[in-house]
Amino acid sequence: MNAIIDEFPQPADLYYLNHAAVAPWPARTARAVERFAKENITSGARDYSQWLETERRLRERLARLLNAPSRADIALVKNTSEALSFVAFGLDWREGDQIIISSEEFPSNRIVWEALRPRGVEVVQVNLHDGAAESALLAACTPRTRLMAISAVQYASGLRLDLERLGIGCEQRGVLLCVDAIQQLGAVGMDVQSSRCAFAMADGHKWLLSPEGLGVFYCRQDLREQLTLHEYGWHMLEHAGDYDRDDWQPARSARRFECGSPNMLGAMALEASLSLLEEVGMRQVEDALHERVQWLLDGLQGLSGVQLLSVKEREKRAGIVTFALAGWENRALHERLKTAQIICAQRGGGIRLSPHFYTPPRVIEETLRLLRAVASQ
Repeated sequence: MNAIIDEFPQPADLYYLNHAAVAPWPARTARAVERFAKENITSGARDYSQWLETERRLRERLARLLNAPSRADIALVKNTSEALSFVAFGLDWREGDQIIISSEEFPSNRIVWEALRPRGVEVVQVNLHDGAAESALLAACTPRTRLMAISAVQYASGLRLDLERLGIGCEQRGVLLCVDAIQQLGAVGMDVQSSRCAFAMADGHKWLLSPEGLGVFYCRQDLREQLTLHEYGWHMLEHAGDYDRDDWQPARSARRFECGSPNMLGAMALEASLSLLEEVGMRQVEDALHERVQWLLDGLQGLSGVQLLSVKEREKRAGIVTFALAGWENRALHERLKTAQIICAQRGGGIRLSPHFYTPPRVIEETLRLLRAVASQ
């Protein structure tokens, strides 16, 4: 446990509960970035072949994290929005096609689909709280539905969906399942094969504990060539590196979605962060996170005037707890918490707390202590 604590040397008076937004880096990630910077200062790209080895390990770690069949299914992208755009503007849409989303989606997983309306594509929003969320989503599918685009975990309420049930239901209906996994990957387990995912994507800067600017795009092998490419360059070619070759074709692997020079700095950081998650093990990460979320839920439920806006059942949650407090406007309460160095977010009509597996007990205790004091005022 001491080794984990050493990875996050945060000040004793800082209470970080904002991993659903932007997470702190582990110490090893900072060291990896520092080493990379020093290499560039002293020797430039002399050891580029070793950098490529780090990138190869990163793809393998991401494939294991997603349980993808192969690292060939993994593309390294700028962010979740870019990967969603590859899908939205890669599929051959027909007028009258439908896309199913939820009414709670983060703008990244809504705007990209609404941008298809000029092509005659209909976006159907489903209320997830009118009943069982998975049943409501599947019931909204019609013979015209081509794709269901859903966040594995809703960013505001923290509701985690049963992806396997959705995947099976979509497969039975001939619907492609596209999963925005940014609020699940690195927090709880993810399996694109058992979930029958056609596509999945996530950024590295939340639960994966890495900098902004590099994410992952999983594209199922049989669908890669069905996505029309809109970006071309030297890196996305099957024979990348053979600069004298006149004929060319896109890579058969998911590298076909990486048009130009890679974000090698981001790769160094994300590979280091994923090495920590692998060392701890995602089962242990998930259990430790659930323990901290339960601690917050129990503490909040004991406070007068608290309205929980997140689900309580373990199987329906990941790392997000959202609540409102009677007598307090959310903005004012957020500022009060921020003043006390409790770092959280204002989301979904309340205050969103998001610990991670390593979050020290003092962070939970101090947050609940302050909220008890505020609730009693």
